[in-house]
Amino acid sequence: MKVVALAELTVEAADESMLGEAEAEWNKMGKELDRLEVVSFLSGKFDRNNAFFSIHAGAGGTESCDWASMLTRMYRRWFELREYKEEIIDVQEGEEAGIKSITIHVTGEFAYGYLKAERGVHRLVRISPFDSNARRHTSFSSVDVFPELGDDIEVTIEEKDLKIDTYRASGAGGQHVNRTDSAVRITHLPTGTIVACQMDRSQHKNRATCMKMLQAKLYELEEQARMKEANQIRGEKTDNGWGNQIRSYVLHPYQMVKDLRTGVETGNTAAVLDGEIDMFVDAWLKEFGGK
Repeated sequence: MKVVALAELTVEAADESMLGEAEAEWNKMGKELDRLEVVSFLSGKFDRNNAFFSIHAGAGGTESCDWASMLTRMYRRWFELREYKEEIIDVQEGEEAGIKSITIHVTGEFAYGYLKAERGVHRLVRISPFDSNARRHTSFSSVDVFPELGDDIEVTIEEKDLKIDTYRASGAGGQHVNRTDSAVRITHLPTGTIVACQMDRSQHKNRATCMKMLQAKLYELEEQARMKEANQIRGEKTDNGWGNQIRSYVLHPYQMVKDLRTGVETGNTAAVLDGEIDMFVDAWLKEFGGK
């Protein structure tokens, strides 16, 4: 190994100038070993797959919509840092600011494996920029993620179980404004599952994307039901991650982001909100990823 060779040469030659290079190589190797350790926990059936990633604002109107927008920026910065490709499939703007919901197709190796660590409720505490009295507010937004299924997975969906709506896609206006009802929303009546897509001007293509998302969601619902039943048979207590708060982002009266599942925390809130969330993702994978 290069780092060992450098260390041996440093000792033999009594040349301390080589010590810095050996230390740099050691740090580099340590980071690579940490990465390989995390990857070793990504052994799930769909962990290597691309993902459909969604953020939904909680109750609270403009406050929660703004928080959902902040989370969206955080994750899009993280996608950029990991060199993942992204495509916004559907977005619903807030009435005054922010977004009510957004769905993004994320493409990259282990996209689902990493992003599944972020599923749950995210809580923000701050002085509201929308409150003229500068009071402290608490806002919630939820994150959901499900894998893009391969061609080897078949999910049967009956046409009679679907309610299909079309509507005019939102856009930036001008020459690109969509003047046709090309956006598609599909509701799976038996489960109440809803998917929507407005990324293409073709209604046919948007419907195809919706069906792809619906198949993935229904497959995951079935897998969760099987897991819950198996845990009940074994007498294990199941934990509904979707309904549980997983992380708090406190911007006032102090600066702290803390993951409530692993205990990992940092006072560098600006870095976290700028996409530096690997510490939380990696800690969750090491503790829960292999289970």
